[in-house]
Amino acid sequence: MKAKTSTHRLEAKLDEALDHLCQITRRTKNSLINEAVNNLIRQRGLELEGELEQTLQKLRAYREKDPDFEQAIDAFARAEVVGASEDPVEGVVSPSQGVVQSEIRELFHA
Repeated sequence: MKAKTSTHRLEAKLDEALDHLCQITRRTKNSLINEAVNNLIRQRGLELEGELEQTLQKLRAYREKDPDFEQAIDAFARAEVVGASEDPVEGVVSPSQGVVQSEIRELFHA
Protein backbone atom coordinates (compact mmCIF):
# COMPACT_ATOMS: atom_id res chain seq x y z
CA MET A 1 0.00 0.00 0.00
CA LYS A 2 1.30 3.44 -0.89
CA ALA A 3 2.11 5.58 2.14
CA LYS A 4 1.23 9.24 2.43
CA THR A 5 3.38 11.63 4.42
CA SER A 6 1.54 13.76 6.96
CA THR A 7 2.39 15.81 10.02
CA HIS A 8 0.56 15.40 13.33
CA ARG A 9 1.33 16.65 16.81
CA LEU A 10 1.48 14.31 19.78
CA GLU A 11 1.35 15.38 23.40
CA ALA A 12 4.83 15.20 24.94
CA LYS A 13 3.78 12.36 27.30
CA LEU A 14 2.41 10.33 24.40
CA ASP A 15 5.55 10.84 22.36
CA GLU A 16 7.73 9.77 25.27
CA ALA A 17 5.60 6.68 25.89
CA LEU A 18 5.74 5.89 22.18
CA ASP A 19 9.55 6.14 22.25
CA HIS A 20 9.67 3.62 25.12
CA LEU A 21 7.28 1.29 23.32
CA CYS A 22 9.44 1.47 20.20
CA GLN A 23 12.51 0.43 22.21
CA ILE A 24 10.71 -2.45 23.92
CA THR A 25 9.02 -3.81 20.80
CA ARG A 26 11.86 -2.92 18.43
CA ARG A 27 9.37 -1.37 16.06
CA THR A 28 9.33 2.04 14.44
CA LYS A 29 7.08 4.88 15.53
CA ASN A 30 5.57 4.80 12.08
CA SER A 31 4.50 1.15 12.36
CA LEU A 32 3.11 1.59 15.90
CA ILE A 33 1.19 4.73 14.93
CA ASN A 34 -0.24 3.03 11.83
CA GLU A 35 -1.31 0.05 13.94
CA ALA A 36 -2.91 2.31 16.56
CA VAL A 37 -4.79 4.41 14.00
CA ASN A 38 -5.94 1.29 12.15
CA ASN A 39 -7.27 -0.22 15.40
CA LEU A 40 -9.00 3.04 16.34
CA ILE A 41 -10.69 3.34 12.96
CA ARG A 42 -11.83 -0.29 13.07
CA GLN A 43 -13.16 0.03 16.63
CA ARG A 44 -14.91 3.37 16.10
CA GLY A 45 -16.28 2.19 12.77
CA LEU A 46 -17.93 -0.79 14.45
CA GLU A 47 -19.32 1.42 17.23
CA LEU A 48 -20.76 3.89 14.73
CA GLU A 49 -22.16 1.10 12.59
CA GLY A 50 -23.98 -0.25 15.64
CA GLU A 51 -25.36 3.17 16.55
CA LEU A 52 -26.54 3.79 12.99
CA GLU A 53 -28.17 0.36 12.85
CA GLN A 54 -30.06 1.08 16.09
CA THR A 55 -31.23 4.43 14.72
CA LEU A 56 -32.36 2.78 11.50
CA GLN A 57 -34.28 0.11 13.43
CA LYS A 58 -36.01 2.81 15.50
CA LEU A 59 -36.94 4.72 12.35
CA ARG A 60 -38.33 1.58 10.71
CA ALA A 61 -40.35 0.74 13.83
CA TYR A 62 -41.75 4.26 13.94
CA ARG A 63 -42.58 4.17 10.25
CA GLU A 64 -44.45 0.87 10.71
CA LYS A 65 -46.38 2.35 13.62
CA ASP A 66 -47.18 5.58 11.74
CA PRO A 67 -46.54 4.91 8.03
CA ASP A 68 -47.80 8.28 6.79
CA PHE A 69 -46.15 10.20 9.65
CA GLU A 70 -49.60 11.44 10.67
CA GLN A 71 -48.61 11.69 14.34
CA ALA A 72 -45.50 13.67 13.43
CA ILE A 73 -47.51 16.00 11.20
CA ASP A 74 -50.08 16.44 13.97
CA ALA A 75 -47.34 17.21 16.52
CA PHE A 76 -45.80 19.74 14.14
CA ALA A 77 -49.16 21.43 13.55
CA ARG A 78 -49.84 21.60 17.29
CA ALA A 79 -46.41 23.13 17.91
CA GLU A 80 -47.12 25.74 15.25
CA VAL A 81 -50.39 26.69 16.97
CA VAL A 82 -48.82 26.82 20.44
CA GLY A 83 -45.92 28.98 19.23
CA ALA A 84 -48.04 31.26 17.05
CA SER A 85 -48.34 33.98 19.71
CA GLU A 86 -44.54 34.26 19.85
CA ASP A 87 -44.04 34.32 16.06
CA PRO A 88 -43.31 37.93 15.01
CA VAL A 89 -44.70 37.43 11.50
CA GLU A 90 -47.76 35.40 12.47
CA GLY A 91 -50.85 37.03 11.02
CA VAL A 92 -48.87 39.47 8.88
CA VAL A 93 -50.21 39.31 5.35
CA SER A 94 -47.67 39.82 2.63
CA PRO A 95 -48.77 42.03 -0.29
CA SER A 96 -47.57 39.33 -2.69
CA GLN A 97 -49.68 36.66 -0.98
CA GLY A 98 -51.76 34.63 -3.39
CA VAL A 99 -55.38 33.48 -3.21
CA VAL A 100 -54.48 29.98 -2.00
CA GLN A 101 -52.29 31.31 0.81
CA SER A 102 -55.09 33.70 1.87
CA GLU A 103 -57.61 30.86 2.00
CA ILE A 104 -55.25 28.67 4.01
CA ARG A 105 -54.60 31.49 6.45
CA GLU A 106 -58.38 32.01 6.82
CA LEU A 107 -58.87 28.31 7.56
CA PHE A 108 -56.20 28.36 10.28
CA HIS A 109 -57.70 31.41 11.93
CA ALA A 110 -61.32 30.22 11.66
